[in-house]
Amino acid sequence: MSETQGAVRTRTYTWEDPSASVAAMAGRTGLEILQAIGAGELPQPPVMRTLGMSGVEVEEGRIVFRLQPQEFHYNPLGSMHGGVLATLLDSAAACAVQTTLPAGTGYTSLDLNTKFLRPVTVGSGMLRCEGIVLSRGKRTALAQAQVLDDADRLIAHATSSCMIFPIDSAAQGHRA
Repeated sequence: MSETQGAVRTRTYTWEDPSASVAAMAGRTGLEILQAIGAGELPQPPVMRTLGMSGVEVEEGRIVFRLQPQEFHYNPLGSMHGGVLATLLDSAAACAVQTTLPAGTGYTSLDLNTKFLRPVTVGSGMLRCEGIVLSRGKRTALAQAQVLDDADRLIAHATSSCMIFPIDSAAQGHRA
């Protein structure tokens, strides 16, 4: 910390009303939704703004997010909290599955198996997290994601299973 910096930091960020984005997704495939987010035509989901994720690259069965490590990601030991990495991995794996879904179809993560291999600090440079679909059926999909640092060293790896379902019937299931 330099002499000009105080011990207390502040952070302010904004996000758009997620219900407006959800409405704009109607009739679009999962790939079209994520391409629109990457192009800035649809706002980023609030979780992306919360963590500072950026740089969406997307194609069918694959997505890449970027994240610049920041102090606000730190745990008490002075490195990035594993939950931040797990969220990044979960987002990439699940969104890779989303790229394969037709309009009117949703998904949710069923599990996330993570392996953390290296610590991350602000000195690690820009992180790149790539998710790819390994297998997709009618009801479930299997995807993996990996986080690499600026030197292309593997930081963390995860596999995830996702449940696939029609959005209309899922929404009706929650009405009681």
